[in-house]
Amino acid sequence: MNKNIFPRVDAEAHISIIVPAFNEEAAIVSTIHTIVDRVKQLSANWEIIVIDDGSRDQTANIVRSLPESLQTTLVRFSRNFGKEYAITAGLEYATGNVVICMDADGQHSSELLVEMLAKWRAGYDMVYAYRQDRDVESRFKRWGSRIFYRAISLGGQIHIPRDAGDFRLMDRQVVNALLSLPERNRFMKGIYAWVGYHSIGIPYIPLPRSHGESAFSKLKLIQLAWTGVTSFSVMPLRLASAVGALLALLSFTYGMYVVVDHMFFDKSVPGWPTIIASMMFFAGVQLLFIGILGEYLSRIYDEVKGRPPYIVAEVLKPKAIATQQ
Repeated sequence: MNKNIFPRVDAEAHISIIVPAFNEEAAIVSTIHTIVDRVKQLSANWEIIVIDDGSRDQTANIVRSLPESLQTTLVRFSRNFGKEYAITAGLEYATGNVVICMDADGQHSSELLVEMLAKWRAGYDMVYAYRQDRDVESRFKRWGSRIFYRAISLGGQIHIPRDAGDFRLMDRQVVNALLSLPERNRFMKGIYAWVGYHSIGIPYIPLPRSHGESAFSKLKLIQLAWTGVTSFSVMPLRLASAVGALLALLSFTYGMYVVVDHMFFDKSVPGWPTIIASMMFFAGVQLLFIGILGEYLSRIYDEVKGRPPYIVAEVLKPKAIATQQ
């Protein structure tokens, strides 16, 4: 074991489990029961926090009707703000010294909680689960994942563990560090890596969804990846500079060739088609890079406005938890 890691062998774990949910009416009950059955074996002090991210189905009503014995708190957003903000809200409402994030669709196995808690007691501040095998996923997701991690690595600012998701255990000091960050454009995978602390990964294979389909479409996945790249890497800006310098060099070289060819070999300068094609090409490249600059400026604009990242419409706590607090 790393000499800088200090075991928490005798530490008492008060476990808070965050469950972001969006249109999960068919799976939420079985997911919560499965989590509770396992977490009761791990600690006498625990709570479940369901963040309803503006669901359009009966997810919130189902959570409201859960028995008090499940110790489930409902935090309902006024509309759909996205999973990154649902996780952030869960961190704010969690009271435990151990906070675990799990999906509402039941694909995160509660069996892994035993190993996660063992790693925490061994002294690790963050224990994340990473996909052991992506062969079952579509080609789009596999190739998209490779491109994303390579793009992030080119920035060189932080190292995001490959194939790690939001299924992870965090010590209270990690949670406090995450909550201290004021940024509103939140890409949680990058933020987890940025705060540091002693972390370790454990492999897992996601369970099959018991009901429904993933709410993350291809477009949303692309948007999330682009948010991650622009939030934690200046690679697009450096790429724009590199391509601009390369095109300028090629243009200068070609210009010198045309001048020399005309002066010494008396050949005519190429006509309008070549000129028009070149102008259209360079104009397209310029507009592309202006768009990249615009993306970064738009993020600055969002931060400057100072709007809250999400709005909570309702918080419903079990009487036992409300009395303790």
